[in-house]
Amino acid sequence: MTVAVDVIEDPRPAQVLLHDVRIELLEHLEEPGSAAALARKLGLPRQRVNYHLRELEGQRLIELHEERRRGNVTERIYRRTGRSYTISNAALGNLGTKPADIQDRFSSAYQIALASQAIRELATLQAGAESAKKKLPTFALEVEVRFATAAKRRAFADELAAVVADLVRKYHDERAPSGRAFRFYAGAYPRPKT
Repeated sequence: MTVAVDVIEDPRPAQVLLHDVRIELLEHLEEPGSAAALARKLGLPRQRVNYHLRELEGQRLIELHEERRRGNVTERIYRRTGRSYTISNAALGNLGTKPADIQDRFSSAYQIALASQAIRELATLQAGAESAKKKLPTFALEVEVRFATAAKRRAFADELAAVVADLVRKYHDERAPSGRAFRFYAGAYPRPKT
């Protein structure tokens, strides 16, 4: 089954994934394909492609889509397990960044740690929801704001914090017996130049 985003949380699949030939194979497996077809597309020996496909399959980054019989040869057709992939900081073990390890809450390092934590937690929640055949309730918002000055950016941040604090006071219910806590985070950074 192909998922929208396959989040890699273990070091071994991450290591297998981060190989230039395997990344190229995964890119070409947007549609199911065989080792022979991939070898032709990439101009590589079929044996080399088969080796890398076995490595990807062993880490469940691809899966067998079907087997086709051609004469006395069986051709294995593979497909990716995800439409896209991301690597969680869980794959780094104790080297993965955590918000609690960053002192400066206004630094880019802290924001990276928060984003990394969100990826890790969402991957765990997504896996649990999929195994329970339930939908994971999430909410995401992305906006772009152009500030005329640094002072206006600070004023926006102060006002946003105040509005969020008001919303939390209005909707947060610590004693709700069937309530579920949600983690919200917001961050801002300069848009990279294209």
